[in-house]
Amino acid sequence: MAATPPARPRITVCMAAYNGSRYIEEQLRSILDQLEDGDEVIVVDDCSTDDTASRVASLDDARIRLVRAAANAGYVKTFERAISLATGEVVFLSDQDDIWLPGRVDVMVEALDDAELVVTNFSYFGGEIPTLQQARLSKRSSRHWLRNTFWIWVGTRPYYGCCMAFRHSLIPRLLPFPEYLSETHDQWIGFVANADKSVAHLDFDSVARRIHADNATVKSARPMSTVLKARWMTARSVLEARKRSRRFAR
Repeated sequence: MAATPPARPRITVCMAAYNGSRYIEEQLRSILDQLEDGDEVIVVDDCSTDDTASRVASLDDARIRLVRAAANAGYVKTFERAISLATGEVVFLSDQDDIWLPGRVDVMVEALDDAELVVTNFSYFGGEIPTLQQARLSKRSSRHWLRNTFWIWVGTRPYYGCCMAFRHSLIPRLLPFPEYLSETHDQWIGFVANADKSVAHLDFDSVARRIHADNATVKSARPMSTVLKARWMTARSVLEARKRSRRFAR
């Protein structure tokens, strides 16, 4: 008699939504197609001024939990809130306007057998992205913890939230986000997992990113003062990640 394969871990997908009515239904369908009955999708609507929330509700799927924020908090705080509500053993992050590619969930969940965080590459459509954002992750660099941290900080190691999944057990070290963190929550997650020496890079594309005028990711050069401020913020995040890793290791 053949052995019964082990059940797949329960999954939570965390999405921060804001004025995403044009694409959010298509994105959610691409996610739901890969989930099982007991999984959940937490959509935190950050006080959208369009019909984003009603479009999410119209899908009428029991796996979707729609949370309507009382005040606009920005995408970093909105993702933080969504993560705090996650109950699944594996947590995926998702933007509101991309498309999940077939096989994403199974491959990324399998990679988490040996790591707290898995990060993949992505394809894109609808426009062009800057050369810097076209950098690719390599499986060979997964265990280069210090180099990963340095290149994430520099901005050339592509750690995007839409390409991430992590074990629920990582959440106590992730939350609360540092109070000064105003952007790049995904880099913060990367800093924490690399401080724990528990990351897997996958070479394949797990998501197709939609390029359009309202993408949250910066597509043009920023003033040097803004760049320096961001580098200082992420440097502080590196130190905080290492401090939390040491504290939880005790």
